[in-house]
Amino acid sequence: MSKQWLSNFILAGTIRFLLMNSGYQKIISDRVEVSTALNSWKRVTEGVHLYNFGVDPYVGDLFHETPIGLYIFDLILQYLPQWTLFFLFIFTDLLTALLLAFTAKQYATELVSSVSYLINTDFRPAKRKKKSYPMKVQIVKMILRVINPYIILSCVGQTTTVFTNLLYSIALVSMTKYSIFWSCLSISLLTLQGLYPISLMVPATIYIARSKNINQRRSTIFFIIVVFASMLTTLCFVSHYIMGSWSFIWSTTGFILTVPDLHPNIGLYWYFFTEMFEHFRWLFIASFQINVTLLYIVPLALLLRHDTMLLAFSYLAIAAIFKSYPCIGDVGFYISLLPLWKHLFQYTQQGFIVGCLMLFCTVFAPTVWYQWIYSRSANANFYFGVTLAFDIAQICLLTDIVFSSVKHEFAIRHGINKDVSESMAKLLLE
Repeated sequence: MSKQWLSNFILAGTIRFLLMNSGYQKIISDRVEVSTALNSWKRVTEGVHLYNFGVDPYVGDLFHETPIGLYIFDLILQYLPQWTLFFLFIFTDLLTALLLAFTAKQYATELVSSVSYLINTDFRPAKRKKKSYPMKVQIVKMILRVINPYIILSCVGQTTTVFTNLLYSIALVSMTKYSIFWSCLSISLLTLQGLYPISLMVPATIYIARSKNINQRRSTIFFIIVVFASMLTTLCFVSHYIMGSWSFIWSTTGFILTVPDLHPNIGLYWYFFTEMFEHFRWLFIASFQINVTLLYIVPLALLLRHDTMLLAFSYLAIAAIFKSYPCIGDVGFYISLLPLWKHLFQYTQQGFIVGCLMLFCTVFAPTVWYQWIYSRSANANFYFGVTLAFDIAQICLLTDIVFSSVKHEFAIRHGINKDVSESMAKLLLE
């Protein structure tokens, strides 16, 4: 098993290293699908240089990382030679894959060992299958992560999404290990940097509190909220100490909420706010931000309270689809979590359509971009049409997985067997 892991990591690292040292690296790093105003490494280096020259990097519209990130990136650029940056990004990306593999193993083990899950006919007959399922999911999960083209492009493009995904993986593995400190710390860092990950506190709190007995759950929930609020407040004051002012808030959280940069990306904001009358701008900003931050929190938490990992997956997917400045690195991260729900694939109905649509959009987006920007035979409507189809495919993927979870729970509760007359059948709820 270790040889298989090692071979996969060597292959993944080799692919990333060769692409980083090829002529395609600059092309990939300049792609609007890969780099945005929030994760561009070029902006990071420029912000660090301004900081070293005594200029506030948050003045203007250039740098949007947190002061803590600024301090860390300053140390990286100061003490690490330029040629070692490739290895830093590759190592971080592979470490994320390893942490997610551990998360998959822990989650699959809990899934198999639960009484409600063993009622399913797939796991009733054989003990061997019960034991092998977590390891299979772990392997598939790790392989999907290291060969995921969205993740590879994000790493080769040297985006800070690589480090953000590492924090996401730490948050998920800490949640499965019931670690309050590391869960709150990682989510606090993510919230300070990107705002939307604060929703992960809901599944983390439910997951950790569920491990306690009924009498301790209220106190545990209160304790988690206090720890998270304290850590987030401490990080804010540390950021203020680094910069000497609160100007960074407007360039980080304020930049995400108000969406002043309308460069094209794979999201929905840039086109709407480019074409919109100015007096409607704040109305639509409020509508868009409520949609991604508040609208789905409570309904999904009530629906998926028994499967908190799927709840976290849903929040990650919603943020990747509807956030202000999305990139394919965000999409690749939550897609890498799909093997965790291998037991739900038998209930899905839109897998082929979603796969074809995402593949089509991934290939067609650079083509339309070339026609729009370089050959001028297309316009912004063409590119936005591709990004809109890409978001629709992601929405279909998320709804299909969530609805499959509902059908799976219904089948278990009512003892429905998917085999009809010794042949496979699908459960349809209308």
